[in-house]
Amino acid sequence: MTSLTEGILETALYADDLDAAEHFYGSVIGLETVTRVKDRHVFFRCGAGILLVFNPEATSVPSPTGKLPVPTHGTRGPGHACFRVRGDKLDAMVDRLTQAGIDIEADFNWPNGARSIYFRDPAGNSLECAEPGLWGIEQD
Repeated sequence: MTSLTEGILETALYADDLDAAEHFYGSVIGLETVTRVKDRHVFFRCGAGILLVFNPEATSVPSPTGKLPVPTHGTRGPGHACFRVRGDKLDAMVDRLTQAGIDIEADFNWPNGARSIYFRDPAGNSLECAEPGLWGIEQD
């Protein structure tokens, strides 16, 4: 069967403290804030996609009648997201994270030669930066 999908448009993570999330993803990772709704969510532009960071308490509450027909959703506990980073920029990302006091939990090369680094955001989500070649995707 041929896939009709063209890629991932958005990825969601959850954090109780949206101020800490906005600072981390904006100031440390360097993503542009697209929108924020008080203590409900903050969204960031990430390349051609969007990173959604939701407060899990707020997204478990149904929308008022007449609002957007988006079902409740969310999770508890840490999630995972992997950012696509060119190999020649991974060392700069390690430096940026280290200077911000973020511990690098792992930094290694996969059997196919692609490099990944792992670290955590303030909410405990497991984050990865990896070369696109990890999944056989060409670097731009």
